[in-house]
Amino acid sequence: MLSNPTYVHYAILTAMLAPAFFLTATAALLGAANTRLARVVDRLRSLIVAWEAEAPDRAERDVQITRHRQRAHLVLRACQMLYAALASFVGTSLALAMDALLGFRMGALPTMLAVFGVLFLLAASFSLWREVSLAVRSFDNELDQEFTRKRG
Repeated sequence: MLSNPTYVHYAILTAMLAPAFFLTATAALLGAANTRLARVVDRLRSLIVAWEAEAPDRAERDVQITRHRQRAHLVLRACQMLYAALASFVGTSLALAMDALLGFRMGALPTMLAVFGVLFLLAASFSLWREVSLAVRSFDNELDQEFTRKRG
């Protein structure tokens, strides 16, 4: 049954769809990461304006700026890994098609590209996890400072 060229083409197309699901998930994460990066940068800019105003809480602003820079770098790293994952999944689809055209001579290359894509996706998830944890800690610290200021 698989010797029929029509079935072989369907099998190849079906195999090429699996990386497309990873592409969709990666693109969604990338959109969210880019939004987070934009928000961190906006917050950092507002902190810099407050820092330049020579406010009495300048030391607190220094700490906040440092924390937000760390967040920006974590999100940037996640975006870089997500772009690498996208490239890996696109490469997987192309490698599957090329492998079929070349008579299945590429060996493990399509599989390795998919594995690299999943590893990049995993690493990006850890980076985003760290950034979210840092964001919550930063928010808690800022709330504590505001409560102290309001009560004092």
